[in-house]
Amino acid sequence: MHETAATAVAAGPAVPVLPPAPLKPGHRGVAADFASDQRAFKTATWHKAMMWIFLLSDTFVFSCFLISYMTDRMSTVEPWPNASEVFSLELFGENVPLLLIAIMTFVLISSSGTMAMAVNCGYARDRKKTTWLLLVTAALGATFVGMQAFEWSKLIAEGVRPWGNPWGAAQFGAVFFTITGFHGTHVTIGVIFLLIVARKVWRGDYDTARRGFFTSRRGDYQQVEVMGLYWHFVDLVWVFIFAFFYLW
Repeated sequence: MHETAATAVAAGPAVPVLPPAPLKPGHRGVAADFASDQRAFKTATWHKAMMWIFLLSDTFVFSCFLISYMTDRMSTVEPWPNASEVFSLELFGENVPLLLIAIMTFVLISSSGTMAMAVNCGYARDRKKTTWLLLVTAALGATFVGMQAFEWSKLIAEGVRPWGNPWGAAQFGAVFFTITGFHGTHVTIGVIFLLIVARKVWRGDYDTARRGFFTSRRGDYQQVEVMGLYWHFVDLVWVFIFAFFYLW
């Protein structure tokens, strides 16, 4: 009895839950439904809903980049550089086509797996596993960015510029640096935020509701899931870049 009373006091005063207001008929009912948020975002918090909206807007940006790339490639009169030759890597005295790109893709796709496990462990309140999985995901993301920096430096040393390249169409350099650079920036930002969330999980900020950046309610590990949404989106975008830019 005493334990139940203590638990009730610790939990704070109960907040009455009001029943939803009856819907109006016709189009006014639909407008009132969305305006009062009775159905829209019913099962999602606002920070999760806002992440989805941000990812939708970012989808349009990446789509514009890829459509512009395809337009440039199909409209140019000069031959487009062969990706197997441009992105080859010398190994044991032989050039292996797309070796570095394949490793980069494997690393980034693997980070999606560790991110998914981090979300699962977060909702299970396993702080230690969640922290380590977030750190592994950040390390894989940093590895990807490092390999991308190596790829850039290699191509720059071979003469690729935004206004030309030694293998054909001058637009190649511009679209390459724009698309991969924009995606690499997303990965870099993601790594920074992964480290921030990992630190907050390790300190127990989501268990104590410690005030600060990326902390909401007590016991709410949904920030880990929101971070996962962003990271999975970055990985998915790379799949399209890999398919359209490197394999086409």
